Amino acid sequence: MAKSAIDKLGWGVLLILTIFFDPIVQGINRVLRGNALIGILWIITGGIFGIGWIIDIFTMITKKDITFLA
Repeated sequence: MAKSAIDKLGWGVLLILTIFFDPIVQGINRVLRGNALIGILWIITGGIFGIGWIIDIFTMITKKDITFLA
């Protein structure tokens, strides 16, 4: 899988963006990875009503290389 421009950001920058702007940043990231439907749903619902947002922050802090629904 090819890395998107968002994936190339530093860990600290990506963590800050995830904490404050997760639905937008991770939604765009999902669209760039080829999951357009999930990315648009992510943006519209605010990170699946906040649940996915929390999961994304947790996986960023624990440095796992997974993204919820990506």
